[in-house]
Amino acid sequence: MKILTPIYRLAASAALIAATALMPAKSDACTRVVYTGFNSLYVVGRSLDWKTPIPTNLYVYPRGVTKQSSNQPGAIRWTSKYGAVYAVGYDGGVTEGMNERGLSINGLFCKGTVYGNEETKHRPPMSMAMFVAWLLDMNETTDQVVEVLEKHDFNLGGATFDGGTVSALHWGITDASGKSALLEFDHGKVRIYRGDISAMTNDPNWPQMSAILAYWEKIGGKNMLPGTVSSPDRCVRAHYFVNHVKKTGEAALGVSITRSVMGVSSVPYTYMIEGEPNLSSTQWRSYSNLRDLSYYFEITTNHGIFYIDLKKVNLAKGSPIMKLDTGKSADYVGDVTSRLMPSEGFRPMY
Repeated sequence: MKILTPIYRLAASAALIAATALMPAKSDACTRVVYTGFNSLYVVGRSLDWKTPIPTNLYVYPRGVTKQSSNQPGAIRWTSKYGAVYAVGYDGGVTEGMNERGLSINGLFCKGTVYGNEETKHRPPMSMAMFVAWLLDMNETTDQVVEVLEKHDFNLGGATFDGGTVSALHWGITDASGKSALLEFDHGKVRIYRGDISAMTNDPNWPQMSAILAYWEKIGGKNMLPGTVSSPDRCVRAHYFVNHVKKTGEAALGVSITRSVMGVSSVPYTYMIEGEPNLSSTQWRSYSNLRDLSYYFEITTNHGIFYIDLKKVNLAKGSPIMKLDTGKSADYVGDVTSRLMPSEGFRPMY
């Protein structure tokens, strides 16, 4: 192993800082954090950032609903074990959600992702529109999700959106015990990472991002933190703050603390940089209280934050699918579980 002398360590550190600073600001700027409180309180915060509006409605599906992974031959069919709340973009694809066991899965953009290869193309097709729903419907813990992913008996893919954009994503997974994992696809290969995944954003991939986080941990956030809207800078800020804020076992305070962490690691709405017309800014944020099964939603242009309490929803087999139309939510504040309306469900954009 080559040992770096102090001057070479300094040069390497400077190069890392420079590389981080030069990351393009027009990244797809989503952020995810996991707040750890007392008394088994875990809150997963997530921001959805994009250059154009992504209408997102909330659906609550009960147990016992049969779904399929694709409209292509050989699609996987399943009947849900668990009820769940989904955030559904364009009323056609599940971007994230939380099930009744306190399992949360969130998809964030990650350029360079390649889902398939020659080995995977003959496996059963799995649409991006249904991938998160499949995992939430059939699993209770992070370990169970990882076991399913490691088998990799599916071929992930999906439709483009927003004028041909490919949904290149990686996923954060956290269960009610606080155990987390991060999933990435590397030219058809499943890469799963464990350990401290209390914050994640977009590019680069996790091995490189974790090296950046390790570097900034040595500097110490109370001395200096990077301040741009680039993905590495936002991840460094989110990681530092979510691990240095006060811990509480009170649900409302825990969500508020998580909101404040997300605020300092998001991209301000309508923020612009000259020469970067496609810069993404935060459209909405969600907060999943994995202990108390409350799913909060905060639209940037709305007056307040509102939430669905899964404990108050009938998730028994045969119960209706319920929907919250966020297009009508400008004045929603607080518990909006009673505003859920029966629905036929969303139509997957396979």
